[in-house]
Amino acid sequence: QVQLQESGPGLVKPSQTLSLTCTVSGGSITTINHYWFWIRQPPGKGLEWIGCIGDSGNTLYSPSLKSRTSISRDTSKNQFTLQLSSVTPEDTAVYYCFAAGGVGSLFNSWGQGTQVTVSS
Repeated sequence: QVQLQESGPGLVKPSQTLSLTCTVSGGSITTINHYWFWIRQPPGKGLEWIGCIGDSGNTLYSPSLKSRTSISRDTSKNQFTLQLSSVTPEDTAVYYCFAAGGVGSLFNSWGQGTQVTVSS
């Protein structure tokens, strides 16, 4: 069973870069047809897709966040990382890492989520 665990600072100051890591166990982030996502939920709002990284390391980002987002991976540690630059209080949210298979796959797994607050 694939398990995901987010880690990173819970408090980030405005204009700084938010950095979160998702550690994957029970499976490999290089597994063919598996995709690895970052999603967030601001207080009182719905889920928002941030971006994803695929089995070959290719990335795709939400158009609204693309200019500030970078997702990368460390295959030796079986981790993938989110960096969101120039944060504002509007980036305050619970951040989740999520994994899913491609078309025809039933695979999916969620991390428990981590609260990130942007405040001075």
